[in-house]
Amino acid sequence: MRLTINDIAKKANVSKSTVSRVLNNSGYVNQETREKVEKVIKENAYYPSAQARSLSKRESNTVGVIIPEADNLFFVEVLRGISEVVDESDMTLIFCNTNNNLRKEKRALDTIIMQRVKGLIFTPVNDHSNDETEHKLKQKLRAINIPTVLLDRGVENSEWDGVFFENYKSAYKATEILINEGHKKIGVITGDLNLKIGRDRYQGFLDALKDHNMPVLEKYVYVGDFTVEKAYEISKEFLENNDLPEAILTSNNRTTLGLLKALNEKKVIPGKDIAVIGIDSIEVLDILDYKISCVTRDAVEMGRVAMRLLLERFDNPKKERQNYIMPFKINLKGSEKRVRNKK
Repeated sequence: MRLTINDIAKKANVSKSTVSRVLNNSGYVNQETREKVEKVIKENAYYPSAQARSLSKRESNTVGVIIPEADNLFFVEVLRGISEVVDESDMTLIFCNTNNNLRKEKRALDTIIMQRVKGLIFTPVNDHSNDETEHKLKQKLRAINIPTVLLDRGVENSEWDGVFFENYKSAYKATEILINEGHKKIGVITGDLNLKIGRDRYQGFLDALKDHNMPVLEKYVYVGDFTVEKAYEISKEFLENNDLPEAILTSNNRTTLGLLKALNEKKVIPGKDIAVIGIDSIEVLDILDYKISCVTRDAVEMGRVAMRLLLERFDNPKKERQNYIMPFKINLKGSEKRVRNKK
């Protein structure tokens, strides 16, 4: 049976408050008494409850992380970056996954409050697409009232630190590469256009075409939602209609995977039958030597930066809000080309 502070106090013949002062290293305890209490603790292999300690201090040495897609490799890498800095800082980490569900997000935020975490790194769900839900989210974050860093997805007129990606520029540059390859019929599988990151990437695509005097071919604009399933459904449809664009931009790693699944089923080869360039790298494709050109971002570093911003906020609560924009790199592997039947 797990011992309590009361048990330790009885064994050491001291008060509970004395044991608490020894455990928390706070307040005066004479050396002889301290040694007696510490001996009892050691002999009984007693470990204090982290939750109880956080209650007494009104906060813990724990950082909360709320992400929307635990099975998305991007967020897996983000968590790795956060964990690296957490470990260096001698803190602990708890995380919740919302599955892009508003109800689960509310529960996750409530859990964070109950755990009395010291700070929060938070990626909102997809559904904050109107003023009412965004207003409620802001109210919730203000009520929690702890240092918070928004990651990857922001909120309008934010008052919190944030780490984001060059969504517009990355999509613009990727589209420009396809244009410079000589493709005329260029399509896109968009992300969720209820999300700012989805709209920004789509706008980058549109503006690249416009700036190069290229038409937007509406029949090749496929509205997705950043999921494998939707991208696969879209891709199957245009493949079955036998009306392929010459080149296509995919809006994130999952969209790329959905497209590739459909292309593979129809034996359509990227870089030969159709040009493909995606936003976000997919490590497993590199392992399998499946060469898909992409815009890359350092997700691990995004996690590190988010955690460092949080630590800075702990040290200086009144400093100006900081936004860090993660740059992108282009990794061309040949799939941006289309050589078969190219005129």
